[in-house]
Amino acid sequence: MKTKVNAEAGLATHWGRRDFLKAVAVGAAGFSDVFARAAEPRVPVVDAHVHCFAGAGDARFPYHPQGTYRPPKASPPELLLQRMDGAGVDFAVIVHPEPYQDDHRFLERCFEVGGKRLKGTCLFFAGRPESIPDMQALVKRNPGRVVAARIHAYQADRLPPFGKPELRELWRAAADLGLGVQLHFEPRFGIGFEPLIKEFAQTTVVIDHLGRPFQGTKEDHAAIVRWSRFPNTVMKISSLPTPEEQPLEKVTAVIRELAQAFGADRMIYGGGFDENATAESYRAYRERTRGLLAGLSAAEQAKVLGGTAARVFGFGRA
Repeated sequence: MKTKVNAEAGLATHWGRRDFLKAVAVGAAGFSDVFARAAEPRVPVVDAHVHCFAGAGDARFPYHPQGTYRPPKASPPELLLQRMDGAGVDFAVIVHPEPYQDDHRFLERCFEVGGKRLKGTCLFFAGRPESIPDMQALVKRNPGRVVAARIHAYQADRLPPFGKPELRELWRAAADLGLGVQLHFEPRFGIGFEPLIKEFAQTTVVIDHLGRPFQGTKEDHAAIVRWSRFPNTVMKISSLPTPEEQPLEKVTAVIRELAQAFGADRMIYGGGFDENATAESYRAYRERTRGLLAGLSAAEQAKVLGGTAARVFGFGRA
């Protein structure tokens, strides 16, 4: 027994002399990998589609007479920030809503409250003499905060002037200001935007709400999916139908098709906040979105849930 112990001791001593430094080096490399992974920046969570309202009773920020709807309850930026904190959302894009039309005073109020955590889109109308100078002034007053000009085409009596110089001039003005163009449309109207998407190939184009696949024919939406051939297009996973509105398998199939077409580097998400949202419901909406992205890797899902939007909209930059 003594001999065996001595032999083992000798073997251990011999191993220590010959391999100790090598083992330390290997172990240190392992620890380096761990520390390197820990030092990697966390991918931020970015909600790219938020509406905020002062409410119908706030005379400081009245709804526009031409607004298409009038939310009675307030969903102010203070509430949004609370829910973001509770739900683990780092940044958000305030999509300036139609009830305010081209009056952006409440959007600027959101910027004041939100600091670097909130950016926003603007809404101006092609052909109105004041639209372009007002957009230029808004961007100048809020450097780095306005990220896109939103254009609507989902009501037949309120379409933009497709094929006319006025729409191109508005698009050009947004491009010259360094803004993206954010499109909200029914698929049957969307094709009217295609010439400008091609022409302004360096201007990011964000497609809202999955391209509204359930508000048109399959052929109409297929034309929108084919916009993935334009590298400047970004698809937004937002306004998800409830199970009562559309079967889960249909929604899943649409998102699978969009993911295959656009890829995680050109997909963003948004939604889940309103005046009734809790931190739990807000987080649950994001997790529902993640579940619909089950065909993507964890790293790709992180891009869709924030990494891509942070890059596209410049969140987190000094």
